[in-house]
Amino acid sequence: MTRSGRPVRGSGADDAPSLFDSLNDSQQQPVSRARSKKRSTSARTSVPTDSREQSYYAEPLQQASIDETPGSSAASAVSVSSLTHTVKDVLEGAFLPLWVRGEVTDFKAHRNGHWYFCLRDEDSQVRCVVWSRDQKRIPAAPDDGMELSAFGQVTVWPVRGDLQFVVKGMEAQGDGLWRKALELAIARLTAEGLLAPERKRALPRHPRRIAIVTSPSGAALHDIIAVVRRRAPHVELVLVPTRVQGEGAAEEICAALDILARWGNADVAIVGRGGGGREDLWAFNDERVARKVASMPMPIISAVGHEVDVTLCDLAADCRAPTPSAAAETAVPDVTMVRADLVRWRQRLADSLEYHVNSASERRTRVADRMSHALGRITERRRARVESVAARLHALSPLATLARGYAVARDANGETLASVARFSPGSPFSLLLRDGVVEATVVSTKGNNFPGDPAR
Repeated sequence: MTRSGRPVRGSGADDAPSLFDSLNDSQQQPVSRARSKKRSTSARTSVPTDSREQSYYAEPLQQASIDETPGSSAASAVSVSSLTHTVKDVLEGAFLPLWVRGEVTDFKAHRNGHWYFCLRDEDSQVRCVVWSRDQKRIPAAPDDGMELSAFGQVTVWPVRGDLQFVVKGMEAQGDGLWRKALELAIARLTAEGLLAPERKRALPRHPRRIAIVTSPSGAALHDIIAVVRRRAPHVELVLVPTRVQGEGAAEEICAALDILARWGNADVAIVGRGGGGREDLWAFNDERVARKVASMPMPIISAVGHEVDVTLCDLAADCRAPTPSAAAETAVPDVTMVRADLVRWRQRLADSLEYHVNSASERRTRVADRMSHALGRITERRRARVESVAARLHALSPLATLARGYAVARDANGETLASVARFSPGSPFSLLLRDGVVEATVVSTKGNNFPGDPAR
């Protein structure tokens, strides 16, 4: 059955088309009433009036009448497959996709990738299924006991004839599913050390080239350009365009980061976007984006949303900025402030040089004074030692002996004549006195008889 209420031809048992064909295309009454009307018409044409109390279910099987409604008698009975497929088509046509609220119970993630669970309230429950192809629209699998609203289509599983609700999307009360998905991703990345503070890299103080990974039409790009041009107009900006929200945005962000990594000529990169709702920012909570940010060869500044928005990309980046404008301010220093810093550093350098020169001069003066005093003390000690040695030498000097009245006799060769035996009468000799030399000749010699004299 279509959404307009018109039945469509099913694909079940062979007699399903005849069952559909028995319904009037223009009839808008409920199916049960239509079948009741057809049944009464058929009964009037095939059963005598006086035997109405006999149930037509007890009639012997016979060839069904051409205009008899399928299933109105044993002869026109439909198969179970036709019944379940017909009910499936009728339900899907009668009910548009809708939201159903309830509590999750008996959640099971099958090995084929599908999710099975029940939604229940105080009085009833309905079986639900989420096909694997539809799970990409859901942030995380629900937990038992979680209150949520599920969007999907009421249908029947023809194999068992069970009422089933095929879920296409979910929203938990508050941010349960989103928070769970984020917590699971954070736990995985933390276990691998990708969010550890010690792996964060320092940003360059004066970058020459900054890459921007964001939407070319977003306000974030214009804010970053305006701040960088005002603070550091000499810095080169390179845009790596990507979508930042919607289906497929996470894949495009990863592809843009791959391009940036292969290029590798940026000193630092800013990844982010402006503000938005939770769904708008969810691409930056994708685990693939966080892993790509953590593996980039250059430092990454993450600026997603506003200050209160913290994403997985923010946690994996080397630096987190509350807004794109703040990211630009973090990436580049203000030229005016840099000039003021240079003036201050120049003054500090001049003052430091003057201080060191004066300190060196004072130290030199103090060292010179200490050296002068030390040299004076050393000189005095040396002088005293020299005078002592000189006094001792003077006491032992022949000149001192001569000064006391002694003389030294020498022959013509200058050899000292220390014994009388070396003198002979008539031989010349010289007497060395304190103040000169006397030339003399030996007249005679006479020895002294001093005790212990070796010449004796």
